[in-house]
Amino acid sequence: MTVVLLGPQRRPNLDKLVTSLDLGGPFVTITAGWQEREKDDSELDRHLRGRSRNLHLWHRMQSVFENDPQYAAAHRERRAQLLELQELYQLGLSHTVQFLNELRTRTSGSAALRELAVADAVQVLRGMDKQHIARVGEIQASFYAKYPPHERPAIVRHRHEVAQLLADAGAIILAGGHIIELLDALHLFNLNPAGFGRLPIVAWSAGAMAITSRVVLFDEHSVRGPGCSEVFDHGLGVLTGVTVFPSAKQRLRTGDRQNMGLLAQRFAPSICVPLDPGARVVIEHGTLPADASVIDATGAMRPRGGDDAQAGDQPTA
Repeated sequence: MTVVLLGPQRRPNLDKLVTSLDLGGPFVTITAGWQEREKDDSELDRHLRGRSRNLHLWHRMQSVFENDPQYAAAHRERRAQLLELQELYQLGLSHTVQFLNELRTRTSGSAALRELAVADAVQVLRGMDKQHIARVGEIQASFYAKYPPHERPAIVRHRHEVAQLLADAGAIILAGGHIIELLDALHLFNLNPAGFGRLPIVAWSAGAMAITSRVVLFDEHSVRGPGCSEVFDHGLGVLTGVTVFPSAKQRLRTGDRQNMGLLAQRFAPSICVPLDPGARVVIEHGTLPADASVIDATGAMRPRGGDDAQAGDQPTA
């Protein structure tokens, strides 16, 4: 299976990419992250030479909410629950990040002991991440057990139509946008069993985040939030062992090597892959190419290297 991760598509070059990879249509497109503008995809279709078939997942999701009010209410309640959980997790992260910042500016005492304290703080972050994603999973599992989508006619009809479109597709084009709306739509229509993972996939921005196993939100320059990356939810899991960071240079403190090194250590053994404008990473059968840019444990952004680099291997410091 081929997965192509791209940087932000402010200047789309999909036509050249599709030609260079010899991808055949029709192309199933997913623009659910664009929400109300989901159907404004004429430019995308032009780049695919009129061979696109938009799944219209966001509008299908709105149709489900309209025709199944009980499910819609339960969905809103779950969203509120997950939001509260995320806020509590952010609070814990912010205190640990503050502790790390104080350690980094401290010059008195033993440097060796400070390094041990930093390592302990990274372990605390890893533990919080692990516990948080487990609790998110519990909430999601409880919701789907109480409201099985496959037993609700308003959802079943759309799932059947989506599966038919995927069955006739030659490749999938997954755009970015609002990651929460995108994830909700992807999970609701159960794309993996419908054959999502058997097709070549081209994804960028939030779309690239959504196909990984664990979605990480980040904006280290934001005045709101914990001041560091935060685990958000499970993705589709088509691409394992990789955490992606679209527009990394814009949203991470990439000039701070120590900060970047801590990021890589925190999410190891998953490989941290920045996806800045112009990035193009072609992954064949889960193998990152040697020229893929990664963030290593020293905080350097450099080519992955090696002839057999598998997603999930942590770069050597």
